[in-house]
Amino acid sequence: MKFKLLGALAVVSTIVVGTIAIMSPDMLRKTATSDCGTVSITEMDWASSAVVTAVSKFLMEQGYGCEVQVVPSSTVPALTSLAETGEPDLLTEVWANSTPAYEGLLAEGKLVELTSVLSDGGVEAWWIPAYLAESNPELTTWEGIMANPAAVGGKFNDCPSGWACDIINNNNLIALKAEEGGLERFQHGSGETLQTSIAAAYADKAPWFGYYWAPTAVLGKYPMVAVTVGEYNAEAHTCNGSVDCADPSFSAYPAAKVVTAASQAFVEREPAIAELMKNVTFTNAQMGEVLAWRLDNNASYDEAAVYFLTNNKELWANWLNDEAKGKLAALLK
Repeated sequence: MKFKLLGALAVVSTIVVGTIAIMSPDMLRKTATSDCGTVSITEMDWASSAVVTAVSKFLMEQGYGCEVQVVPSSTVPALTSLAETGEPDLLTEVWANSTPAYEGLLAEGKLVELTSVLSDGGVEAWWIPAYLAESNPELTTWEGIMANPAAVGGKFNDCPSGWACDIINNNNLIALKAEEGGLERFQHGSGETLQTSIAAAYADKAPWFGYYWAPTAVLGKYPMVAVTVGEYNAEAHTCNGSVDCADPSFSAYPAAKVVTAASQAFVEREPAIAELMKNVTFTNAQMGEVLAWRLDNNASYDEAAVYFLTNNKELWANWLNDEAKGKLAALLK
């Protein structure tokens, strides 16, 4: 199935390229003036962001004539780079509430918020598998876990370095004196290995405790229960987002605003692409379906993008301007 989908994408690309090939020089010059230039866009190192990037890249290239440069990154390095250099142009899927620097960059005018790319918002929490909660209900609270850390495997499965949750979780664990209580922080090298650790735990019905977020294929496929630790505290959460937080205090994650943002210079340089990216949004259900399909089919992110584009034509057609709809007419049939 996925090869048929990729074939459809290849046909569209061939049609677009073939059309350009038969244009006269005057027509090419006219088209070039309406097409965009080079666009740099992040591919954050987790699944939903990579899907957003793959879908956006295709639409920008085939619909708007952009030359798209994908920049593998994660939240903190991407924001730091944009603050210091003005690049990359587009940041896909920034979890704004978990990134204290974000609001400052907005206030300084270096960053423009384009849209809530996950329109339902995101959920971040600390979880245990549902089977563990059923057999040991006391483990659904922090107090229950610290009374018997071995029951959750003696470790906290944490997100990779460079993610905003890396700093926040570490400060929260310091505030809770987790290590002193016998709970080791185990930091995964990538979002993929964090995901795999949940799948492996489920396969063996083994203990697992750690950080994860939604929407994801993982939480759709493997039922998890959020652990009750404490309430959200805005001041503590802000401090916990900094490596220089002098006195960490625990705070739960707030309901997450998940956005696509761009540099101010890019919005001024490429207004048509900025308008496109304002429209590129997914509900949690839509994203969860794509991610689950990718997981079940062992597909790449590009293949997941093709799956989405093939099955949601009416949705993404409305993201495009008229010129882009014309260029992608073959795929919209």
